[in-house]
Amino acid sequence: MLKKSGNQIIKTRREKLDSLRKEGINPYPHFSNRQQNTQEAKEMMGKQVAIAGRVMGIRGHGKLYFLDLVDETGKIQLMVIEKVLGEEQFGLLPYIDIGDFVEVSGKITTTVAGEISLQTESLVILTKSIRPLPDSWHGFKNVDERYRKRYVDFIMNPDSKKVIETRSRIVSEVRRILDSKGFIEIETPTLQPVYGGANARPFTTHYNALKRDFYLKISDELYLKRLIIGGFEKVYEIDHDFRNEGIDATHNPEFTMMECYWAYADYNDMMDLTEEIYSKVAKSILGTTKVHYSGYDIDLKVPWERMTMADAIRKYLKIDVAKLKDLEIKEEVKKRNIEIGKRGSTFNRGLTIASLFELVEPNLIGPIFITDFPKETTSLCKIHRENDDLIERFEPYIGGKEVGNAYTELNDPDLQRHFFEEEVAAKEGGSEETHPLDNDFLEAMEYGMPPTGGLGLGIDRMVMIMTGMDSIRNVIAFPTLKDRGK
Repeated sequence: MLKKSGNQIIKTRREKLDSLRKEGINPYPHFSNRQQNTQEAKEMMGKQVAIAGRVMGIRGHGKLYFLDLVDETGKIQLMVIEKVLGEEQFGLLPYIDIGDFVEVSGKITTTVAGEISLQTESLVILTKSIRPLPDSWHGFKNVDERYRKRYVDFIMNPDSKKVIETRSRIVSEVRRILDSKGFIEIETPTLQPVYGGANARPFTTHYNALKRDFYLKISDELYLKRLIIGGFEKVYEIDHDFRNEGIDATHNPEFTMMECYWAYADYNDMMDLTEEIYSKVAKSILGTTKVHYSGYDIDLKVPWERMTMADAIRKYLKIDVAKLKDLEIKEEVKKRNIEIGKRGSTFNRGLTIASLFELVEPNLIGPIFITDFPKETTSLCKIHRENDDLIERFEPYIGGKEVGNAYTELNDPDLQRHFFEEEVAAKEGGSEETHPLDNDFLEAMEYGMPPTGGLGLGIDRMVMIMTGMDSIRNVIAFPTLKDRGK
């Protein structure tokens, strides 16, 4: 017997829909009288229940049918017997397809085979589905199609749904940890007149009422720092940021960050906080600090290893950058076929060292903190207290991938202005990703900002690590996708 095509199935279902309406049956009623979910119902042996969910299986013939009913908590079998249900409602079965939502009531019992089932005494159609679920006619194995139709992916693939549920629990746990330490979450603007807080290309939009361009925020940093200036001592935000950049396994243009700022702290305190957050989240969500990610078994327990960027380059590339002259560093970069770091069109030693370090990253299975970056890598960080060529910055690495960024925050307004002006000059010289000069933020700094530690952790990457996913698209409910065929 030939299978029906998708269009034929849709046509047949629409005919059923029309027939129900002609019989005076509303296929889309306003509400349900559900009293229990399937999990609760299974624990009520011999008792009356009223449940609702999506039909995911239909078996039987004649006067006995078995239906699989699924809701958020699980699956239960419905035993539908004509003499129990009644001839009129039993007559609804030919109109029910896989994918429909129904409400049923009856007594919880077990079948001869020992399966917990609901002996159906009442049946109501709640939603008549028009389109068949993929397994009904061509399966749902195409990865791109799963991302484009995530709602179907969640129906057909319980593991996909579980990842998103785990994500929600992870975010809640991060909030719980920060709240318990006295941090408060404060929302910052998504539309900003000046973007800042990172070196990244922004998305631009136009504000008609103000007759000027605004930018989707690339970071929460400068507004959270304004709150520190305003007297808040521990602040954070978990929110979406937007960067007009590429899409790959670890990058999505719209992504979720946790940024926090802690007055009277420094980057050492933020390292302690980072490893505490990761280890506690893993223990709470997974029941262990051990994860399997990117092909490695990794233990997130405290403490994590700490290594300077220079030491990491020395260990993995056998290069002592402190001893090399500029020409020698250029040669090391050239023979490894990577770009020389530049500010505008001019060679920059610190950025070139950072380019060399990119070759080290795949070796950093960790968890490990890479500390003490060249001062040219950001304009928002305090100069290292022991070395004027470095800044007090770190990045945590897990499974060979960077998962965050943190500083001892720069709080000298004159030095901050100088660094911003250098960024503007670099942009004029041809650098694409530079930090704009934000006069309003500089004015705020002139009122006085206490010594502060700041930390940003990528929530999407944290979820990838906790769930063992190798693509950021798996951990975002609705990831950004290219147009079909491009």
